[in-house]
Amino acid sequence: MPVPPTATTTASAAEATRAAVQGFLTARLAGDTRRLVTLFADEVDWLLAENPAVPWIRPRSTAAECAAQFTELTEHCVPEDARASVDTFLVDGTDAVLMGHLSGTVRATGKTFEGPFALHLTVEDGRITRHHLYENSLSIAEACTP
Repeated sequence: MPVPPTATTTASAAEATRAAVQGFLTARLAGDTRRLVTLFADEVDWLLAENPAVPWIRPRSTAAECAAQFTELTEHCVPEDARASVDTFLVDGTDAVLMGHLSGTVRATGKTFEGPFALHLTVEDGRITRHHLYENSLSIAEACTP
């Protein structure tokens, strides 16, 4: 029979999760895709609603593919107009949820998008194994459509 987690093991898992997520946010902000590759697990449960109108939104599953999402996003959006704020950062064991607001401008159309987001990450052995992003995909798709 498995031994239930103690408060100490739950707290240390939460600390490791918080540290990994903060590392992820720092690497994203710096545009450090090499660091992002090391933060993602070899196989990642990636969820971001597919949208054919949005070139950077597509299925991903490897560390390199997940890290490349940042590069693809910056290729298609105006970096100076990109904004993201995290209003809530919750950690429970190996899971983290970030909620906030994002906005940007699509380079090809000059149109803007904005809206709330929620990001659910799971961290195991110091690496991100789950990346589920929920965002205002309609606003983003409209901004990508000429």
